[in-house]
Amino acid sequence: MEITFLGAAGEVTGSCYLVEGQGVRFLVDCGMFQGDRDADDKNRAKFSFQPRDIDFVILTHAHIDHSGLVPKLCRDGFEGPVYSTQATADLLAIMLRDSAYIHEKEAERASRKRKNHGRTIEPLYTMADADNALLQVEAKPYDEIFNPRESVRIRMRDAGHILGSAILEIWVGDKSAERKIVFSGDLGQPGRPILRDPCLIEETDYLVVESTYGDRQHKALSPSLDELVDAINDTIVSGKGNIIVPAFAVGRTQELIYYLYHLTYLGRVKNLTVFLDSPMAQRVTELTRRHFDLFDKEAKKLAEWRARSGGELTLTFTRSVQESMAINSIRSGAIIISASGMCTAGRILHHLRHGLGNRGNTILITGYQARGTLGRRLVDGAKSVRIFGKDVTVRAQVSTIGGFSAHGDQNAIISWLEGFKKAPLQTFITHGEPNAASALGQKISDSLGWDTDIPKPGQTALIDASHL
Repeated sequence: MEITFLGAAGEVTGSCYLVEGQGVRFLVDCGMFQGDRDADDKNRAKFSFQPRDIDFVILTHAHIDHSGLVPKLCRDGFEGPVYSTQATADLLAIMLRDSAYIHEKEAERASRKRKNHGRTIEPLYTMADADNALLQVEAKPYDEIFNPRESVRIRMRDAGHILGSAILEIWVGDKSAERKIVFSGDLGQPGRPILRDPCLIEETDYLVVESTYGDRQHKALSPSLDELVDAINDTIVSGKGNIIVPAFAVGRTQELIYYLYHLTYLGRVKNLTVFLDSPMAQRVTELTRRHFDLFDKEAKKLAEWRARSGGELTLTFTRSVQESMAINSIRSGAIIISASGMCTAGRILHHLRHGLGNRGNTILITGYQARGTLGRRLVDGAKSVRIFGKDVTVRAQVSTIGGFSAHGDQNAIISWLEGFKKAPLQTFITHGEPNAASALGQKISDSLGWDTDIPKPGQTALIDASHL
């Protein structure tokens, strides 16, 4: 039996693992590459396998770097089921169509620029491709074992990362030679609002674990909330300007809204004017409310308070392009939450183009920024950035709040690993930049004494039956 690491090896995006053996071939995740200059080339490259030969796909969650190439996979010949949790299936119906829309629009713009050269740029995939792929999605409940093939059993456990995110327990083979593989997916940070903490797993033969923040600790939540209050006081209460927040449409946006309501509930802020300017984030926020059963106790308590009183907070969903454009005429007093979270596309680019040059504004970075993204350049202190083909001077204050990450930090990952009753035969560290993966590997070795491996892109690992 083999695992081939086709993505998220030596980097954070492009999660995709091919598992072969015991007469079955399946993928865990099929995500897009994002950020680096060669990301588009990698996304457009032919798959290193024949899509029609894949029996099924199982997704850890709906983030595009884990699911975004599913429409391409289906278009290129994959005809099997795509398994996920119900909440992930609901999110995919939003996210894959949104991704396809963006690809179509970007292809149109690129084709117009090159029309004099006789070249037409095709989108990575179309809305029709996304709609067809969604027909192959099959939802399964948390915590119940199902059999996609006779030789395979799968159970999805709550990963606490975003709505519907799952840790995968996968058993392959018959009872006499069965191997268990656990894929952590993206693990959430314990003690964060809305979602439950990651489920602990007690045993596995092989483990694939993420390392996005494997080399650092997040700030504690309390100081991070203090920083958010300080930013509101310095920028909004003072009347200097607006706060512009690039936020992932899934997870981070909903958490930020939760925190703003929570701070209002505590009386630490009041009379906030908040614009959620992302059609996809709006749909996801409405969807999140419908999955009330997945909330933790504190989130349920705050939701009940909001339903009763509303609090001193005005939350406006901007539906149309005209409403979005109108926000940029507001000179101060607004908190603008918009996607994309890494500033790679979407309405956030328009708000940054209008807002970066104003010294009174604050650009609030609350999530991971991959190499090569506009968000990363802002975090790294760029004095000028290029947006829509034009140079924009950065005069606004760029502030980073590190305690809001949906990913577990190094301590959280180690704590989750300590839940195993014995060491896996091998632990593969993925979904992290080289420094993060290496640091986590060293920490696992020092703290737990486990054997670890950091796979390279395309590397195949043999799961040896002699280990059993």
